[in-house]
Amino acid sequence: MSTTRAFYPIGTPGVPWTEAERAAWLARQRRLRSHADDVLAAIERLRGDWDVVEYGTLDYPPETYPLLALRSRDWNAARPLALVTGGVHGYETSGVRGALAFAQNHGHEYAGRIDLLVVPCVSPWAYERIHRWNAHAVDPNRSFRADSPAAESAALMALLAPFRDRVLVHIDLHETTDTDESEFRPALAARDGADWVPGSIPDGFYLVDDSEHPQPGFQAAVIEAVARVTHIAPADERGEIIGSPVVAPGVIEYPVQRLGLCAGITGAPYVTTTEVYPDSASATPEQCDAAQVAAIRAALDYALAHPIAR
Repeated sequence: MSTTRAFYPIGTPGVPWTEAERAAWLARQRRLRSHADDVLAAIERLRGDWDVVEYGTLDYPPETYPLLALRSRDWNAARPLALVTGGVHGYETSGVRGALAFAQNHGHEYAGRIDLLVVPCVSPWAYERIHRWNAHAVDPNRSFRADSPAAESAALMALLAPFRDRVLVHIDLHETTDTDESEFRPALAARDGADWVPGSIPDGFYLVDDSEHPQPGFQAAVIEAVARVTHIAPADERGEIIGSPVVAPGVIEYPVQRLGLCAGITGAPYVTTTEVYPDSASATPEQCDAAQVAAIRAALDYALAHPIAR
């Protein structure tokens, strides 16, 4: 596959960005939607049924953002815990909306059976700019590790620290979009002074399992549920999705902890990362949101039916 260096309007091809290039990149970013209107207002409407936890503040002067999570009203440390995260990449809209829709419409179905912690929008600055990175041109979903360079990632890890050992299942909600190829991957290569290798975007829903602790039955149950809502991404001509071998229909694997991904923060027995394709001609935004909700419900149902002691 061909590579190219002269592909992005910031920086010198082959040379990693300095603070000057990062500042030039930041100056190009524009606020395109409102975290307060879309997320905070929705969380406020859920206060009657959920406890709202402010687990930090994101400070990107002149703007600050409260970091909020929804916690089961009947929280009980003797029960297993389910974690739902959305908006780790702010531009991946159905993850945010899917997390909120699940909390509004289905959270009550699990009362008394499993504690729920729903973090609808991990990266509010990026949500407003419909971007993958934070204001420092750092990808939060490669930053879930000690001494994290991303405040978004560090705050979420601190929230989970007191009870991460009782997390049974973690569903991290994402999207793969056309802008991955037109903007974000070229920007990543430019930032790091690397060659950009053009790729392809899979048409459909798929999952990322943890290659170091795979749970094929769990992933298959989620795929089966989502297939009733929207189509599952096929493998490409090499038997891959985004460069990784397809290990089962609609499933690839990553070493989630070694890569610093959100899905690796708890070490839960059941972990999956959803990937919805919102630019598909065969899916509507409503289907994408519904696919995220279906994935959450299927993941919880499977984990409750097949408990694993930690």
